[in-house]
Amino acid sequence: MTVHFIGAGPGAADLLTLRGRDLIASCPVCLYAGSLVPEAMLEHCPPGASIINTAPMSLDEIVAEIRAAHEAGQDVARLHSGDLSVWSALGEQLRRLRALGIPYAITPGVPSFAAAAATLGQELTLPGVAQSVVLTRTPGRASAMPVGETLANFARTGATLAIHLSIHNLTRVVEDLTPFYGADCPVAIVWRASWPDERVLRGTLATIEAKLEPAMNRTALILVGPALAAEDFTESSLYAIGYDRRFRPQSADSPFAGTGPDGEGEAP
Repeated sequence: MTVHFIGAGPGAADLLTLRGRDLIASCPVCLYAGSLVPEAMLEHCPPGASIINTAPMSLDEIVAEIRAAHEAGQDVARLHSGDLSVWSALGEQLRRLRALGIPYAITPGVPSFAAAAATLGQELTLPGVAQSVVLTRTPGRASAMPVGETLANFARTGATLAIHLSIHNLTRVVEDLTPFYGADCPVAIVWRASWPDERVLRGTLATIEAKLEPAMNRTALILVGPALAAEDFTESSLYAIGYDRRFRPQSADSPFAGTGPDGEGEAP
């Protein structure tokens, strides 16, 4: 028996990974975060599966369901939105399962920031503009922020910021970031990225608050940074003529000559 924690992706039912789909189809028990995971994904459950919406449940109740399945020898598909590596409440569930001796496995999912970037139709890291993406949030009722993890500290790097779970704190976001990025810094808010009703707002730190719509009170990602609007960035060397790399050695004397291809991707 195994509990399969599965990242269900940002919202669109077809952004579930093939591995996630196949695991759901193989598990007689499915626990899903009903507030964020689309019900269309439950169509992959096998006939007769026990399907439980965990949105109204406590951690103790969730673990009790998992323990019951374990005692019955039934595999469990545990669906969370986005990817499980951030803000998924995965850590405390795994700690409980380790204490109970219940085996588990983790299948990653498409994260919301990646879906938002796809909706915007752009790269978040551009040469000479930003080469880092910071995934962060502002303090909330469920989780406080460690002392050093402030928007101001991250803003000092000039990186692209992907600010989650913070649309209700947009005023604070603007106030904290403006001294570092400037009032003209581009901002994009992607609401319900990849869902059929997704919405996009673009503006600057000076204008974005006035554009926010009342309905966008949750499941919205705030992206901030110069890379969101840069057009005069330097091109990467990856595909540049004369750039020596394993996939495309430039001469017989190249250290990469005869070593075989390494595929595409960011060059070292």
